[in-house]
Amino acid sequence: MNSTTSKFEKLLHGSKEYGNVNHQPDSSKEIQINTPEKTMPFSDQIGNYQRNKAIPSKSYKDSKIYIVGSGIAGMAAAYYFIRDGHIPGENIIFLDQLHVDGGSLDGAGNTTDGYIIRGGREMDMTYENLWDIFQDIPALELPEPYSVLDEYRLVNDNDPNYSKARLIHKNGQIKDFSKFGLDKKDQLAIIKLLLKKKEDLDDITIEGYFSKSFLESNFWFFWRTMFAFENWHSLLECKLYMHRFLHAIDGMKDLSCLVFPKYNQYDTFVTPLRKFLQSKGVQIDLNTLVKDLDIHSDINGKVVEAIIIEKDGKEERIPVGKENYVIATTGSMTEDTFYGDNKTAPAIDLNKNNSGQSAGWTLWKNLAAKSPVFGKPEKFCGNIEKSSWESATLTCKPSAFTEKVRELCVNDPYSGKTATGGIVTISDSNWLMSFTCNRQPHFPDQPDDILVIWVYALFMDKEGDYIKKTMPQCTGDEILAELAYHLGIIDQLDNIVENTIVRISFMPYITSMFMPRAKGDRPQVVPEGCKNLGLVGQFVETNNDIVFTMESSVRTARIAVYELLNLNKQVPDINPLQYDLRHLLKAAQSLNDYEPIVGEGLLRKFLKGTYYEHLLVENAEDSQEHESFFTEQINRLKGWIGGIRD
Repeated sequence: MNSTTSKFEKLLHGSKEYGNVNHQPDSSKEIQINTPEKTMPFSDQIGNYQRNKAIPSKSYKDSKIYIVGSGIAGMAAAYYFIRDGHIPGENIIFLDQLHVDGGSLDGAGNTTDGYIIRGGREMDMTYENLWDIFQDIPALELPEPYSVLDEYRLVNDNDPNYSKARLIHKNGQIKDFSKFGLDKKDQLAIIKLLLKKKEDLDDITIEGYFSKSFLESNFWFFWRTMFAFENWHSLLECKLYMHRFLHAIDGMKDLSCLVFPKYNQYDTFVTPLRKFLQSKGVQIDLNTLVKDLDIHSDINGKVVEAIIIEKDGKEERIPVGKENYVIATTGSMTEDTFYGDNKTAPAIDLNKNNSGQSAGWTLWKNLAAKSPVFGKPEKFCGNIEKSSWESATLTCKPSAFTEKVRELCVNDPYSGKTATGGIVTISDSNWLMSFTCNRQPHFPDQPDDILVIWVYALFMDKEGDYIKKTMPQCTGDEILAELAYHLGIIDQLDNIVENTIVRISFMPYITSMFMPRAKGDRPQVVPEGCKNLGLVGQFVETNNDIVFTMESSVRTARIAVYELLNLNKQVPDINPLQYDLRHLLKAAQSLNDYEPIVGEGLLRKFLKGTYYEHLLVENAEDSQEHESFFTEQINRLKGWIGGIRD
């Protein structure tokens, strides 16, 4: 790279930043003040300035990159090695135990056997790293020069997402979902949680912090079913989610805060990204099990010297030199999936005693046995009773069920436009069952008369209201019966079963990343002392981002590449909307269901007629004057501040 930077040598060598960049700055700790020494953007100063092309300090044209796992994290790492590390695509090799790429971003099937998607993706406009990639990846269906992001925007800009039946109950009746229904003490508990330091929340559960009234509120119904939180999950992760989606809280009632792809997650994201990587020469070796990494440790650090694989029943050793790099996905939220169909329930033979023994977890456990810097995988895979749930994919010909779904949709589900607008949750379901009909067709080859609908439930230990079994004990037809009962069409069950193919997926670790955790349980993206190893995916530590999103997977990949290659480029922290006064005020108003919040009247009076009068959302109380206005508001403000201090 000397020829590239030759005219800038004096400038670069005189810079304290060059070669010493903090690759993942932390907005929760940075004091944002401009000084002569501050040359890089602030930690969460996102935007096009971050799109500069980094110039590596040396050439990596002869370095080989081995990526364990071909999920979105691994694919994103390959992309950043090519774009920002200038590493030739033909030097990058994927090693994946699966027979198909994509990891947990799956989507497959046909009308004969039924389609299957183990999960779906609720997307946000602030996924800066995800959109950073996909604004450069050629679109699936639009011609050149359009990108996946262009295609995504075309769909969502012209077909707004929202729900008209976010909650239903009483055998298919739409339930009022216009309010969060939070008591004042529960609103205060949320504020206090936002103010707490992350390091004070190790191993604390959600139910160990919030009251019973909070856990029974509409807010928690919206929140837990949208993100798949259980009451016993990590309070720390719940807090991070609240910071991450503070700007979206007001849109969670009707899901208008979300954007969805045109097709399923595999065809929308994996297919175009894989095609791009392969066009660059990237090699994807499937059916290749990575069992362990041979790591040499000394006072100079830790270096991966070999990858131990098993292929075609034979164990092999792939040498890795110190100039080569390994990216490994630790853990897996979809390993050991058990499947069922219309007539068969999943044959689950996993429990506390034999969980976490599959390939992805074994690799992480082998690493953890070498050094504490690799974390504690058993915290996440050791209690499947608290990390599992089940989904079912329904391939539906026209029936009484599709007609009922049509009633709950914003648009005709056969129109290609927004249908249910996200999940419809059955609030009086013992299983806490939800279902969604996304834009159709959900697969590019899906016939016009077929709907693909996704169903999931959170409570795996409760008997159904109609079928007196737990969901994992049920066949697909029995799941249809439970769903038909809650939709008020149980009398037409024969017609529904005849026209619906069910594919069941029981996933033991699907929310394992939400399990209560403490500092050190998850490894750093580049663990301390590692010279040529980066860990990516849902089970590594980042400063402020959440888990269970494509964005967090891409973030870990980007950090890994920048740190390993020591690029003069940063990965910006999460979008800074959590610090925006407008969104803080909007969130406070929304949590109080737009009744006047403490000090609101005083603030409105102060801002009226100024540039900032638009900061508060209008509500019915705006035009009303109150007696002793000033005294009333000051006393309420004092009481609120006192409550926070308690």
